[in-house]
Amino acid sequence: MLQETLKNHNIILASGSPRRQQFLKDLEINFQIQIQPVEEVYPDHLKAEEITNYLSELKANAFKPLLQPNDILITSDTIVWHNHNALGKPQSAEHAKLMIASLSNDWHEVISSVSFTTKNEQITKHYTTRVHFKELTFDEIDYYVNTFNPLDKAGAYGIQEWIGLIGIDKIEGSYFNVVGLPTHIVYETLIALTKR
Repeated sequence: MLQETLKNHNIILASGSPRRQQFLKDLEINFQIQIQPVEEVYPDHLKAEEITNYLSELKANAFKPLLQPNDILITSDTIVWHNHNALGKPQSAEHAKLMIASLSNDWHEVISSVSFTTKNEQITKHYTTRVHFKELTFDEIDYYVNTFNPLDKAGAYGIQEWIGLIGIDKIEGSYFNVVGLPTHIVYETLIALTKR
């Protein structure tokens, strides 16, 4: 359905995330991948979705001078928000273990922002999913970090991986958002953009 709706548009995904790329394929969107290096630094006073909105738009800004009239650029950013702190990607295996241990037996929020940028406008939307981990043992955390690769994931875990299968006992909101992209928002916004 989206292929036909978007046939006069060139969709650009500015993300190296294989999960986000797969979601666009699953939505049956024809797209190309373009990545511009961006230093993902944000002002200290920003909180929660203010952080992801800022970083998503920051990633888009590098492309603005290059966009053609029929281009729609998609950029995104995701953080784990826990105890009033943003958990991004861990810097080491030990850092990952500490992050996951802090999430054990508690709720956290996974916040994603997605920016849709054309030559003439930019729309940024955010979405929040609440996630709860059971009480994880040291051995479970150790096994996950040493066996999988959580260093490229916000909050040091992938819900679709082993730790999510055994550890997540409650979720409120979109599962796909926790994997990496609020797909329903992408779908709705792209359709709305084609009607302008």
